Amino acid sequence: MTPEPKSAQPNPPDSNVTVESPNGASPVVPPESATIVATAEPTKPRPSRPNHMIFAPIQPAQTTAEMSGSVLTLAAIVAMIVGLANDSIWIGLIGAIGAIGISLRMMWPSWGKIWTQVIPPTWRTLIISCFGLLAGIVGLLMLSGTNTQPGSRNIEINWDAIGALGELIGALGQILIAILGVYVAWRQYVISKDLTIQQNRITQQQTIDAYFQGVSDLALDEQGFLEDWPQERAIAEGRTAAIMSSVDAEGKAKILRFLSQSRLVTPLKRDRLLGRAILDGDGGYAEDRSHGIRVIDLNVMLAGADLASTDLRWTELSEANLVRANLSKCDLVKANLSRAILYDAKLDRADMKAAILFYGSAETASPRSRTEFPNYETGEYTGAVVERADFTAVKRLSEAQRYYCCAWCGSKSRDTIPGGCEGIPNKLGR
Repeated sequence: MTPEPKSAQPNPPDSNVTVESPNGASPVVPPESATIVATAEPTKPRPSRPNHMIFAPIQPAQTTAEMSGSVLTLAAIVAMIVGLANDSIWIGLIGAIGAIGISLRMMWPSWGKIWTQVIPPTWRTLIISCFGLLAGIVGLLMLSGTNTQPGSRNIEINWDAIGALGELIGALGQILIAILGVYVAWRQYVISKDLTIQQNRITQQQTIDAYFQGVSDLALDEQGFLEDWPQERAIAEGRTAAIMSSVDAEGKAKILRFLSQSRLVTPLKRDRLLGRAILDGDGGYAEDRSHGIRVIDLNVMLAGADLASTDLRWTELSEANLVRANLSKCDLVKANLSRAILYDAKLDRADMKAAILFYGSAETASPRSRTEFPNYETGEYTGAVVERADFTAVKRLSEAQRYYCCAWCGSKSRDTIPGGCEGIPNKLGR
């Protein structure tokens, strides 16, 4: 026997395909020939759906249930009225109980939503526990010997006491409602405060972005090269001083990181005739610590500034006035603090890994001076002023940094330096 030749057309993926008639009659199964003709034309695949979801009238079912409950409630009320009119106690009772039961059944879903959405979880447990506490106290009073006559085991209800207890519960309920009102008002205040803080952050970021764009337009020419003039530097310094006094600690840190990465606060080597910055041959501008000129000189902009817990990594803070500045918990990794004035500054728990406090050797380095010129080879007068600075629990302080701080921080600050200052002379003399 030779096998029958297979059809050139593949069978459809779903062999149990039914076609519904337009008039809603029973489904009609097409003959095999019709199936082959239909598969000759490409059909768009339809997403599969569970069979029980095809003809599920969800919303009409809910409407029907609500209408049925309403009709039953009205019928129960009518039965109760008929029973009262005809002096039929059983019909009236059945109608009243039916109206109560059906009404409670219809109210329960809505009450559950109100209970979960309006009342906070903490208040739910508090309300239920208060009712439980009151019920327990009433039960103990009724089950104890206070409501029984001497020699009798029967419990007698003291209605006067119950009335007084009801008034007490009513007063407690009013107090609870007042407390709930205060809580709702407090939550609204907290939400409003959070929204205000978020809006202030957005406004501050927009201000900082506008400052970045304005300084860039002042410092750069049309080709993007640094070509600043004295008047433009003065305007840039004025803008920086103005924005430093109007932003928070995180905003100040963002501005300092921008100025440092763009080298606008780095002393650059310049043409002595035109004042233009000179390229270093490696794609950047050449530094000149001895005679260089900065586009923006921070001067006293950071004196007394609050920079606690901010990210100041790789920032250029050399020669900045940081008197009484709060640098607690700051990340000062590889920050340049040479010739900075850290007098009475807070550096507790700051990360000082590889931070530059001086140039040259720690033994020959000394703090900056108003009259002496710095020597960047030996380190004389290139160091930061660290007198009376707080170094409590400073992180990753190197031996050279510890020696310099112990030598020049003064007797008051030597006790705060991690590792101690034993064997290191107090070169400050006070």
